[in-house]
Amino acid sequence: MGNGLLQSVVDNVIFVLVCVGVAAALFLIAYGVEKTVQKKNGVTERILSTRKITMIGLFSALAVILHMLDFPVPFLAPGFYQLDFSEIPALVGAFAFGPVAGVMIEFCKILLKLVIKGTSTAFVGDLANFVIGCSLLLPASILYLFKKTKKRAIMACVAGTLIMTVFGTAFNGVYLLPAFSKLFGMPMDAIIAAGAQINGNIHNVTSFVVFAVAPMNIIKGVAASGVTMLIYKPLSPILKNANPVMERRNAGEISGSGNA
Repeated sequence: MGNGLLQSVVDNVIFVLVCVGVAAALFLIAYGVEKTVQKKNGVTERILSTRKITMIGLFSALAVILHMLDFPVPFLAPGFYQLDFSEIPALVGAFAFGPVAGVMIEFCKILLKLVIKGTSTAFVGDLANFVIGCSLLLPASILYLFKKTKKRAIMACVAGTLIMTVFGTAFNGVYLLPAFSKLFGMPMDAIIAAGAQINGNIHNVTSFVVFAVAPMNIIKGVAASGVTMLIYKPLSPILKNANPVMERRNAGEISGSGNA
């Protein structure tokens, strides 16, 4: 029993370190891209200015509220898979304030959720939500950062949704499901059986992520992208006032001439 407890502690410590490493890597990617674009455009604003930090806090609060309103989709996946739309404020924030802000909103959202509600999936679901959410907003906000037009915003959302679906599906199959099985103590056969009860095409890990995980990622991406495109323009005057340097650099953003 002692060896089993020690192994469990080691497994959880390793998983936490993986989480920290992934978060750091995503932050560094976002920071590097944003800094490069700033230098290219001669912008000297700090990546995390006081105003940006304030807005990150606001959007994180909105995101954690939506995250805690998650719900199962019983016709697609077993109950331990929950769908939420917390990527909406994260994507709006990433478009308005850059990739770093988007990653920080996602990260703060997960921290707030853990403090308020804790975890019911041995932290695996929390890592999944953070990483898969970033796989939507990071490529989308990077594409939009280089050219802020309505057409580019649509292309960015489509690309982000596709990347999130492909990456999220693969990440679940290769890492998250095995980690959940090990840390939560649910045999992989039981996970697959739970999926098979919903969809008869599910008979292994690959078919599970294709028929259960991928559709949920598509729904999440389409919903977040669609709502963002609808509300970003009306919100832009407020967001611009919160980010005056970016407003001066992108004076034509969200104009009636096709910019987004």
